[in-house]
Formats: sequence, structure tokens, C-alpha cells
Amino acid sequence: MRDSQQAADLLTWYDRHARVLPWRVSPSDLRSGVVPDPYRVWLSEIMLQQTTVAAVKKYYERFTYLWPTVGDLAAAGDADVMGEWAGLGYYARARNLLKCARVVVHDYDGRFPDTCKELLKLPGIGPYTASAISSIAFDQAETVVDGNVERVISRLFNIRTPLPASKPEITKIAQTFTPSARPGDYAQAIMDLGATICTPKSPTCGICPWRSPCQAHDLGTQAELPLKTRKAPKPTRLGIAYVARRSDGAWLLERRPDKGLLGGMLAWPNSEWNEAPVDSPPLDAEWCLLSAEARHTFTHFHLELKIKLANISVESEPERGTFVPPEEFAPSQLPSVMQKVFNLARDAFDDWS
Repeated sequence: MRDSQQAADLLTWYDRHARVLPWRVSPSDLRSGVVPDPYRVWLSEIMLQQTTVAAVKKYYERFTYLWPTVGDLAAAGDADVMGEWAGLGYYARARNLLKCARVVVHDYDGRFPDTCKELLKLPGIGPYTASAISSIAFDQAETVVDGNVERVISRLFNIRTPLPASKPEITKIAQTFTPSARPGDYAQAIMDLGATICTPKSPTCGICPWRSPCQAHDLGTQAELPLKTRKAPKPTRLGIAYVARRSDGAWLLERRPDKGLLGGMLAWPNSEWNEAPVDSPPLDAEWCLLSAEARHTFTHFHLELKIKLANISVESEPERGTFVPPEEFAPSQLPSVMQKVFNLARDAFDDWS
């Protein structure tokens, strides 16, 4: 049984307060006959996985400028796409983005399938993303549950079971709210509610369209929900990054293996990342150790990188990596941790000059 009145109340709120986002078709545009582009819905949903709206906007606009259709993206070079993705993080998403685009072009004639069942067959698309695409792009009555929805439902029903154990209960409840009419707008509405009103801290309950039925609001427990199982502390790994600049201005870089962290990305040659990294420079040189270290946090661990620098001659032959001429080198195409290394190294090289 679907709670049609609460869904209707939320849609009325959404019609007035929907966020304006570059990938979204507004409620008024939908009523005027504008149809969401499945390619753009898919692209935005992949980018938004574990990433904020604010961080995604400029990447989305850049990608749709360079590759306005799924066919354009499928035909793009791997290095070009990985370079444009640099800094957005979770680089497996970029690799799967290309794989998915090529499957859609080659196996589906350039058209995204419109059902969750078929969407789940595509690389990089899991249950949440499949539900989001099918509801937003194809108006299918699928239930979308992200972190915002988990928070809203947890508070609405004062759910005391900590996440992630409570997720099946939350999903089951959320399904009763998903309407058969305007399911895509509803999915975006409940996510907007969580992002703008039912926020993690200091929710603005006074203007919430679901304030009256909210059990947490009645009990005064909204600030503590949703409860979450405490995570184990992240370990810290150590490593060494080697930044070599040739006398003609070229930089020594290597492309990381497709599998694993930063897969397929350009990076400074570096040691393994563990508790006791072994010094493993990519060529013989007089390496200078910087006093500053680059620190970065990944999903499962913290990383601290010592940085070694070397000025080398044009005759130098590295054991690994490739020299990139200065006119072809773009620090923005490095992943965030490698950009941090470069920023520290660049200042040191400037002091040497």
C-alpha cells in the first residue's frame, strides 16, 4: 500500500522548491513536455556516487561539453576521460563510465535500457543507480534510497536500529511512499528534502512538508538520527613519491595499472603504500627529500607520502615511467593526492631556480 497523501504533499513542496541542477529537468519543464536525457541522468548519477553536488557540477558541465552524447563518450580516448575525471575521486567510476558507454553504444544501439533489470547488466550500475535512472529518466515507479532518503525515513519513523542494519527496513518503508505517478520527481523530491531541510545537522523542521507525521520531530530525537554503527578507525599507510624534472622541463610520470586505487590515472612514480615502504626510485639521480609530506584520505585508509625530488639531464633513462613535455603536462589531470605532491614539489623546484 502506498502512502499517496504524503507523496502528494512532498511533490507539492518540490514543485515550489526543487533545486536547480544542471542535469535536472525542472517540474515546470516536464509539464511543458521536456523529456530527461537518460545519458545525462546516468552521467550525473555516476558522478554523484559518494561525491557532493557542489563538487560534481563543474565536472558534469565539462563532460557534457566535451562529450554531449553517449556515443561521443564511447568514442573518447581512455586517457582523455581519465584526465578530465582527475580530482573527482573514486576512479573506478571513470573506468566503468567508459565501459558502460561503449556497451550502450555497441549492444543497445546507443540507447539506455529503461528497466532496472536491464540497467543492472551495465558496468558500474548498481541497484541505487539503476533505480534512479529508471525513475528519473524513464518514469518507472522504482524506489530510490540514498543517504538523504535513509536520513529522512529514519527520522520520519524514529527508527532506532543503526545503519547499515536498518537499510532493509528503510527500503521497505520507502517503497510504500513511491508513487506510480511522477516517480522521478518524487525520487528527486525526497533527496532534495534530505539535502536542504532534513539535513544531517540542524534540520529546519519548521518548514518541512513532512513535519506533522514525523515521529522524530514529535519526540525531539531528529538530531541524533539516523543512528550508525561505529566504524573502526582508518589505518595509515606510508609511501614515497618521486618527482623528477628534466633539464628541458619535462616531468617523469607513469600511468597506474587499470586495477586498484587510482587505476588508469597519471601519477608520479612511487613506492608501494604500506607500513614500511621500500625506497624504489624510478632512476638513478641525486634525490632530495622534502621536509613536507603529502597527506590524503581514501575510503579505507589515510596516506602519508614522503616526497623526493631530482633535477636530471635529458640523457637520463628511467626504469619506469615516461617523460611528459611541459607543454603537454597538466597538473589538473592528476588525481588529488598527486596534485598535492606536485604543489609541494613545484614550490621546492621554484626555490632551486
